[in-house]
Amino acid sequence: MQRTDRGFTLIELMIGVAVVAILMAVALPSYQGAMVKNRRAAAQAYLSDVAQRQQQHLTDARSFASTTSELGAAPPADVARFYEITFSVSASLPPAYTATATPLGDSSQASDGPIGITSNGTKFPSGKW
Repeated sequence: MQRTDRGFTLIELMIGVAVVAILMAVALPSYQGAMVKNRRAAAQAYLSDVAQRQQQHLTDARSFASTTSELGAAPPADVARFYEITFSVSASLPPAYTATATPLGDSSQASDGPIGITSNGTKFPSGKW
């Protein structure tokens, strides 16, 4: 008599589950790291836009803006969800500012650390730009 059962044995199924689990264990950290870098790149692009708008504001108003609303440059949703944008404006001569994007404490970016740009174009920390 021939057996005509079709399907997978329990051993074959468990081997398949183990292979998928190993692949996920390797792929998930890489994916999360890529997402952190992607969000940082969005924040960097926004800070570069802020720097350009600050220079225009300086030309128009002879001072740097101290808020994003004064610049007319609200952070995009993908930046605002993960970063707090702050300005530090100095009234010294010549005027100066520092724009900083600090990761929110409860976000996946929290371990990434703050990034920023100054009025003379210095970007910090240098290893993240």
